[in-house]
Amino acid sequence: MPHRRKKPRSHIGPFALTRTLAWLRLCAIAGQSMAVLVCAWWMHLAIPLLPLLLGIGLLAVFAVFAAWRLGQSWPMREWETIGHITVDTVVLGYLLYFTGGASNPFITLLLVPIALSAAALSVRALLAVSLLAAWAYLLLLVWYVPLPMPTFGDGGFALHVDGMAVNFVITALLLGFFINRLARALRLQQREVQRVRERALRDEGILAIATQAAGAAHELNTPLSTMRTLLPELRRERADDAALTDDLELLEGQVDRCRTILREMVAFGKAQLSQESERVSVAKFIHGCLERFQLLRPEAELSLDLDDAVAHTVLRTPPGLRHALLNLLNNAADASASRDSCAVSLRVSRDGVWLELQVGDHGPGFGAIDELAALGYSQKQTGLGIGLALAEATAERLDGELVARNAEHGAEVCLRVPLAMIAEPSARGR
Repeated sequence: MPHRRKKPRSHIGPFALTRTLAWLRLCAIAGQSMAVLVCAWWMHLAIPLLPLLLGIGLLAVFAVFAAWRLGQSWPMREWETIGHITVDTVVLGYLLYFTGGASNPFITLLLVPIALSAAALSVRALLAVSLLAAWAYLLLLVWYVPLPMPTFGDGGFALHVDGMAVNFVITALLLGFFINRLARALRLQQREVQRVRERALRDEGILAIATQAAGAAHELNTPLSTMRTLLPELRRERADDAALTDDLELLEGQVDRCRTILREMVAFGKAQLSQESERVSVAKFIHGCLERFQLLRPEAELSLDLDDAVAHTVLRTPPGLRHALLNLLNNAADASASRDSCAVSLRVSRDGVWLELQVGDHGPGFGAIDELAALGYSQKQTGLGIGLALAEATAERLDGELVARNAEHGAEVCLRVPLAMIAEPSARGR
């Protein structure tokens, strides 16, 4: 199964509670309308129909406003959520005032906002909501319009008992459903906090490695310069030894390669600090990466599948993306080499708003022990073992994801990056 990390979509707090109240408000409007119409038209109770429908209508208008507010980008504060609860409580108190006040069996619905607030708001906000509900209850004990009840037999008491039963069912369903939603949001938030903590620990490790690498690069520059100066002199002194001359020439080339790598490391660091992105087409970016990869791994047999629909898309390429792709290609070459193969494949395509860079190998794939490799921890016996970790860190920094799975001939690792993060605006909506 592919490994993929998804971000939670909801967090417990004022926004989650306000959204829950919006759905609860819709249920209340439907239930109150039905109850008023049943009492007036079917049970023929002499209730003030017009004031009750007016209160329900005002609640419906506020429901439209609340839905609009939830669609806005600015954050939801606790005081704003308390304001929504206040409107709901005042409207419910208004309806109860015309239908018996505290003697109405539906008076316990005043407890629902308190229960929901206890799961999502601070203690201070919970006290404010509780005081609001208590104030409404005390007022309804004193001021209310008596609910007209049937005068024959014990019809009034039976109707009250029926109302209590309906109220019990409604309260149980509302509290069970909506508190479950808030609890689910809390679990999602806890998982997100854990994921962020793990990511911070991993980034600290990567930062420590980067710091050590910067120090090593600075220290290596001096001995490399010394070797680059001495090797030509040794070649001249040993010009009569053909075998030694060839070895010295090879060493000189390797020293030059090390110096080039160090210069690229410095250039990469400067680009990261300046936050400047390189603007190139996907085709040019991919071919540039492959040229670099072939220099690093000349023995690799690389096959490229570049989708024409995405080849000409102009990217604002962040510096880390090139290194992430090179790390994946290098890991694939190592995996194939473990099975005496040189095959490495790269497929570049577009999936909706995503740019997909899929690297395949002919290695052993991800087994039970190697599941950690899909999380960024390498089990290789050679190399530094942080290639996948660096690639995943780059993917997360670009709001992308790294997906690892087994394939028919080995393993596949797909780096998915949203075009909104790396593409020019003109190319995002194509």
